Amino acid sequence: MKPIQLYSLATPNGQKVSIALEEMGLLYEAHRIEIGEGDQFKPDFVAINPNSKIPAIVDPNGPIGGEGAGDTEPLNIMESGAILLHLAERSGKFLPTDPRLRSETIQWLFFQMAGVGPMFGQLGHFFKFAKASCDHPYPVERYTKEAKRLLGVLEAHLEGRDYLVGDYTIADMATVPWVNCLEEFYEATAQVGLDDFPNVQAWRARFNARPAVQKGRKVCGWDDDEE
Repeated sequence: MKPIQLYSLATPNGQKVSIALEEMGLLYEAHRIEIGEGDQFKPDFVAINPNSKIPAIVDPNGPIGGEGAGDTEPLNIMESGAILLHLAERSGKFLPTDPRLRSETIQWLFFQMAGVGPMFGQLGHFFKFAKASCDHPYPVERYTKEAKRLLGVLEAHLEGRDYLVGDYTIADMATVPWVNCLEEFYEATAQVGLDDFPNVQAWRARFNARPAVQKGRKVCGWDDDEE
């Protein structure tokens, strides 16, 4: 297998994919995209991801199963959820083969993509970054309320479970980096009452203790000078 090319930065969305690559033991090469400097709008990156967002990958081995149809041309993949599904299928890991559990994993992956990521991101924007340009309380109140609601969904679901579908899957890899971000980047622990969700905190600690997670979180880091 030729190494997968990862184009990313260690944001929550970026960490999802680098953690997955480490957990799955897939060969890859990482390239940092400096979003603060506009790298995501450069033609070479836009050719990989027309939406100019990180992360993105190029799988030089082509689509999974493509070799059977003679399709081995490199495959560009955008959107972190789609990337996680591709990597799980490529590696045969962290996406259950049992039909029910597979469906549940994909459901929780989409829960993160449609809910946790966008809502936590909006909270972080208005709570931490937009104070100088928006002093109206409504955005912070709105997204704080929704972040708490989503944490409550996770809290109830994790009762009696180590991970979202019991076993560790790509759904956990997608979601925990965003929960981490509430504390570590947005400094919103008290704002959302993160400590009021003990199942979430235990799940988060369990996830963060994994060696591959610790390594994956540092890939394309803000202070990492290596590609």
